Amino acid sequence: MNFLNTVEKDILNKFKENNIPLDEVKLLTSGKKELGDYQINDAMKLAKILHKSPRDIAEELVKCLEETGYFKNINIAGAGFINLSFKDELLTKYVEKVIKSSTKDVEKLDSDRIIIDYGGANIAKTLHVGHLRSANIGEALKRLARYLGKEVISDVHFGDIGRQSGMVIYEIKERYPHLNYFSGKEETTWDELPITGEDLEEIYPTASNKAKNDEKIMDEVRKITAELESGKNKGYVALWDKIKEISTKDIKSIYKELNTDFDLWEGESDAFPYIKETIDIMEKSGYLVESEGAKIVEVIEDDDKAPMPSLVVIKSNGATLYATRELATITSRMKRFNPKEIWYVVDMRQGLYFEQVFRASYKTGLVSKDTVLAYYGFGTMNGTDGKPFKTRDGNAATLKSLIKSVKEEILAHMNKDMDNKEEIAEKITIAAIKYADFLPNRTTDYIFEPSKFIDVEGKTGPYILYNTIRMKSILNKANDMGINYTNYYNKPTDTEKEIILLLMEKNNILHKAYNNKDLSSIADYLYNLTSLFSRFYETNHILTESDEKIKESWLTLTKLVKETNEELLDILAIEVPEKM
Repeated sequence: MNFLNTVEKDILNKFKENNIPLDEVKLLTSGKKELGDYQINDAMKLAKILHKSPRDIAEELVKCLEETGYFKNINIAGAGFINLSFKDELLTKYVEKVIKSSTKDVEKLDSDRIIIDYGGANIAKTLHVGHLRSANIGEALKRLARYLGKEVISDVHFGDIGRQSGMVIYEIKERYPHLNYFSGKEETTWDELPITGEDLEEIYPTASNKAKNDEKIMDEVRKITAELESGKNKGYVALWDKIKEISTKDIKSIYKELNTDFDLWEGESDAFPYIKETIDIMEKSGYLVESEGAKIVEVIEDDDKAPMPSLVVIKSNGATLYATRELATITSRMKRFNPKEIWYVVDMRQGLYFEQVFRASYKTGLVSKDTVLAYYGFGTMNGTDGKPFKTRDGNAATLKSLIKSVKEEILAHMNKDMDNKEEIAEKITIAAIKYADFLPNRTTDYIFEPSKFIDVEGKTGPYILYNTIRMKSILNKANDMGINYTNYYNKPTDTEKEIILLLMEKNNILHKAYNNKDLSSIADYLYNLTSLFSRFYETNHILTESDEKIKESWLTLTKLVKETNEELLDILAIEVPEKM
């Protein structure tokens, strides 16, 4: 059990021994450090139960707290607020214990299996800034869940079918009609496709504009799409497979830059084999009913305060929809992996759609009530004008262009003669982008200001990196000097004490982030810990300290902060370069 939780449990047991009717005790971080490290405010709650004054009850609680042996100072403030300060020797022992611990004072969760669906890339379409938050948040949630002991399977869930496929095939057919994909025959070998990922970035919008402005072209697109999805046209199927291969390679390269990877690189089309089974299950439930020729599930509930439209599963012409494939994907995931939970990291605007899908899944028996289906929506990243982020030339920003523009600004501030300059700039770029993305609450829109987020001062990714590198440099120099640092002897100074108390909070921060599916608490914690260490570093000459025990203690504390930073940065999928 984590240290703070152990203390809370021991306090609760002591209260129970003295017939104090509490089921839980929480140590609250004190807002006034001059009064104590933590507060317990239970006297207020107990006053209503015991019909005594909070102050009298607080005095009874203080006697119990003194018996636990954890605290050097216990005092009552105001009407009955109890302030507590840990004993110095306890803080010293904490550092020594954690530095040698494999769990680093973090409580693990049970190992239930979770599938996380994030990324949301579309085949043959470029990744734009709207894909950034799904990739960042989803990847970090995956890493956090694994860190806390969960078994996680991640899936990019490509948009790899639908009208965009027909549009892209139409445009390629217009440009390269001689390719044997359009021969109308089933070939034994197919021609090489003379296009790249960059070409696809131009082909799709060109085809889309043509189709929108010409109904004849749109009809041809619909026909191509139908022949592709039915599998009747083998040339189209082979061509789309080639396009998917090219597009996936390009998408993977961008995700790699973001330190984002997936266990499953599957898409909507992978659900096709499960559609019939899904429909059969839903029909047997009795809740998939006919309405005006279509098949729907009524998902409205008695306590709904807002309109809840029915979920259309099969169109009146017998065609499937995006929702059909979503439901079939759930069937596939349950059959193949039997997860306890399935999470979707999506734009907030998709909330209604996922609520419909989840209700239909539970109602028709695709999943049991024991299976958790949850979507975690996020706000948008905007430019300084408050509108969706665009490039300097006013175009909608692709992820490539965003990364490139931030990297260019960072390179402009770097030493021209630095070794491995490009590689280091790449890591700083990703740290700047990701950390800025994690700072706001997950559901909040935020303004992305590159010049602000690349600063090495303030609440930025580069600031966290710079100070973590400084910690590593101190420890490397100590290693070169042959200094051992595995023990902590000090009676902590005020700053040391603040650092140790904040390190004690790591477990709570990680579990808070997991419970809320919100990484902002980790981003805040990283800044607070890093700035505290920076203050400690500025006032203490670690390597030149003449007292060897104090020096070793400071180095041990430095190592613990460095390791904590590295752990949390890894959860956020941020790499630390060797230098800056």
